[in-house]
Amino acid sequence: MSIAAPPRSIHEGKDGGDRAFFGQPKGLATLFFVELWERFSYYGMRAILLYFLIAKTADGGLGINKTTGVAVVTIYGASVYLLSIVGGFTADRMFGPRRSTLYGALVIMSGHICLSIPASATAWLGIALVAFGTGLLKPNISTMVGMQYSSDDPRRDAGFSIFYMSINIGAFFSPLVVAWLRASYGFHAGFSAAAVGMAVAVVWFVKGRKALGPHVDDVPNPLTSAERAKVGALAVGALVACALVVVLAGLWRDSILEQVIDAISIVALLAPIAYFTMMFRSPKVEKQEKSHLLAYLPLWIGAMLFWMNFGQAAGKMALFASVHTVTQTAGIHVNPEWFQSINPLAIVVLAPIAGWIWTRRAGRFPSTPMKFVLGVTLIGISALALSWAFATFKGNIAPVYILGSVFVMQTVAELCISPVGLSATTRLAPKAFASQAMALWFLGSAAGQALAAQLIQALGGLSDSTYYLVNAIITLVVAGILLALVPWIRTKMATAELGTAAPAVH
Repeated sequence: MSIAAPPRSIHEGKDGGDRAFFGQPKGLATLFFVELWERFSYYGMRAILLYFLIAKTADGGLGINKTTGVAVVTIYGASVYLLSIVGGFTADRMFGPRRSTLYGALVIMSGHICLSIPASATAWLGIALVAFGTGLLKPNISTMVGMQYSSDDPRRDAGFSIFYMSINIGAFFSPLVVAWLRASYGFHAGFSAAAVGMAVAVVWFVKGRKALGPHVDDVPNPLTSAERAKVGALAVGALVACALVVVLAGLWRDSILEQVIDAISIVALLAPIAYFTMMFRSPKVEKQEKSHLLAYLPLWIGAMLFWMNFGQAAGKMALFASVHTVTQTAGIHVNPEWFQSINPLAIVVLAPIAGWIWTRRAGRFPSTPMKFVLGVTLIGISALALSWAFATFKGNIAPVYILGSVFVMQTVAELCISPVGLSATTRLAPKAFASQAMALWFLGSAAGQALAAQLIQALGGLSDSTYYLVNAIITLVVAGILLALVPWIRTKMATAELGTAAPAVH
């Protein structure tokens, strides 16, 4: 995600001649392995985070209750997407994408090191550092992939497809490795593996600097001296405002941890409202563009509901894996972290099929809004399935295929929402706010997970089955409303050029 001009390329024309990495520029190799190890560290840490939070202190955990633990994992996910806006700003106005990525990687590594230390204070610091560092890194490494190609290089789409494979490779293997380390040596060994993975990414990134070309250090819209002073004041003001919101949350929350969860939730929910309001009221947005923006609003709300459910992979669904799923099947011991590898594996298998279907059906059913309807409906059905599963299986008796099939169903929903939404965002965004609209798309995930964190706390006294039933009802009602709005949405977006979807991004 960038918030300024499109990135410049190190190449001048079609196919710059650099074919060192599977026919792609050698800079892609550097970014491929950096992203692989960064995702390895991120998903490895995420796979055991809930178990660490709720485990007894005698067992190496933090000993917080399950409801708060799930809310923390959820709001952590929201924080990463919120902070990606900061990452886009630092790249465009202060450091450029390469240095922003490097600083983010170093902060992430520091966070994992803190988590590997057996102390609660350093654990909370580590979680905060990983969230902040990921926000710096996440939007900028993809920007640098684009910089490896000229705008008319026919290899660009294939290059991004190869790059996104690195995400899923890292996401697939890390839960398997970290699960073994956690079972054999404890939580902190698992976090140490994430730190090592991030250290490998940093070394690889530094050693591959020359292959990336000179433009990765460009600052598209650098701050002036006067603006730097204002940014510093705004940063301090933002921190003070966040602290005040935390204090304000004390009016209805007893613990500081719950106050922080509420404060982040408030910011995550207000930020997209501010973005939409700014775009609709701006004189730079033409009448036709406002029509497109109106069409985009219900799609965005549908996506937010999708992320509200999908974001529970490492939360409520991780609880089902550890508390309700069998510990052995076919003579094999089942680690609950293994389920976190299903989604990236399913993406690798199903994404090419989805891409082929969308390409073959381009201009016909399903339209872009219908794809959203399908995605929101599927994620709602998955919530209904989880409600049934939590009510049916008491103790570690659920067959592996129960939770496994839900993960696959959610992956199919993701392929209807995530890549299609990225594509729709680029086509429906007002020209004056093209980059801010991409930030708005990422804020959909932040808002959805913030909403989930609030529901988790509000329904904390009820069963997990009831929680998922409420989620299912909300989501399926929104899916029904979206279905009714499909003709209106298509009319509003009729003049926007619609194309094929982008690859799925985690």
